[in-house]
Order: sequence, then structure tokens, then C-alpha cells
Amino acid sequence: MTITDARERDTLIEAGRRLARVLAALREAIRPGVTAEALDDLAERLIRDGGDEPAFLGYTPEGSPRPYPATLCVSVNDEVVHGIPNEGVKTLKDGDIVGLDLGLVHDGIVVDAATTVPVGNVDGATRKLLAATEAALGAGIAAARPGAHVGDISHAIQEEIEGAGFAVVKPLGGHGVGDRVHEEPFIPNFGKPGAGPALVEGMVLALEPISSAGKGSVTLAPDGYTYRTKDGSRSAHFEHTILIEQGGARVVTTE
Repeated sequence: MTITDARERDTLIEAGRRLARVLAALREAIRPGVTAEALDDLAERLIRDGGDEPAFLGYTPEGSPRPYPATLCVSVNDEVVHGIPNEGVKTLKDGDIVGLDLGLVHDGIVVDAATTVPVGNVDGATRKLLAATEAALGAGIAAARPGAHVGDISHAIQEEIEGAGFAVVKPLGGHGVGDRVHEEPFIPNFGKPGAGPALVEGMVLALEPISSAGKGSVTLAPDGYTYRTKDGSRSAHFEHTILIEQGGARVVTTE
């Protein structure tokens, strides 16, 4: 999506605030013993109570075998992204990490964000993984400005993750967003500065660094959605929707 007027911009910013509030409530609900399905139920209730619609529920990405069956993606430990919360019991335990990926539709505009949250007490290596991946998101945002290129974002993310000793999950990345959940351009989490499409004022992008404590190779589960690391290592995922403005990137999905 490319924002063309003040009304669209205001709607996008309001959509981002609403999504950020829901994600904050979900983070507060994370504790040992909570089920993924309970988190999904909470996400849907909060979105609908706000007068909005879940963006993922019933959405069929290109190449997927069926519509996504839930509002929230809940990915635990070696589950990288798109974990289904309501097909089988998935209960959080002390020491787990859980990725929460959520989208909503407000007044016709789609926003998308994600965070990875420790459950109870996690070890130092896991905390380092989370910190590095969140820092990579910040680095990608800092590189996003008019006149830069997708490769500048990709390179900044890669440098942060690999510099901390972790692996980029290369098959997965960010994307355009706004009119639909997934739009062009695809934004890899690795690349060369100056490569790829140019960034222009008004572009709406979802940046989402995805890292692994292992080698970064992934496999798709039989459910058609859940990606896992092949080596069983833990993975982290952070995401914001941003708007490219004259002075740089504005983070939309924040309170």
C-alpha cells in the first residue's frame, strides 16, 4: 500500500495503535499454564470488541492449502512462524518462548505486528536471541527512508542478527501491507545495500526479522502453516508495520 492522503494516513496510524494495544494485552496474559487457544480467543475478542476484524482468520496466503483457521499465530520454541493455536492443545511452560503474530483490519486498512515473549524464567542464551532479533527490527526500521532500497533494510537486519552469533531464517521475511495482508515488495532479512526496489514516501511495509539459535534451516509442518527449525533450535520473530515518511520510517504498530 502507498498512502495517498491524510485520511488514509490517520486510519493507518489508528489501526496500528489498536493492534499494539491488543498485542500488549496478549503479552500480559503470557504465563506458564496458559494455552495457545486461550490466547487466540483473547485476541479475537479484543479485536472484535474494538470494532475491527481479524486479518488472519480465514485468510489464504498464496500457495497455502487452506484458509488460516485462527486469529493469532502462536509459535513456541522451535516453531518459527505461523503456529496454529486451536488445532490440538498447546500449553505454555516455564522457560518457553512464544511468538505472537497478529493482524487486524481497521476501516479497510490491514496492519501486522509480532513479538516473541519469554514464559517465566528463560536462560541467558535465549534472552540474547530475543534481544538480538528485536535489535535487528530496530536496525531495519532505521534503514527505511525515502531513496533507500529494500536491500538496505535487509542488510541492516542481517548484520544485527549474525553479528550477535545467530542465523537468519532466510526463506521468510517482511512484505508490503495495508490493502492486503501480504503485498509487494518481499523484504528478505538478508541482502546487499542498495539492492532491490527503491523506497518511496507513503509506502507501508511490515518488517519482520526472524532468527534462529541454530543453522536457520526450516521445514513446513503437515498442517500447511507451521514452520519449524530443522535442527530443533529456538527461533525468535519481531515485527512492526511502518510508514515511509520524508524524515524516515514511522512505526505504526505502537501505543
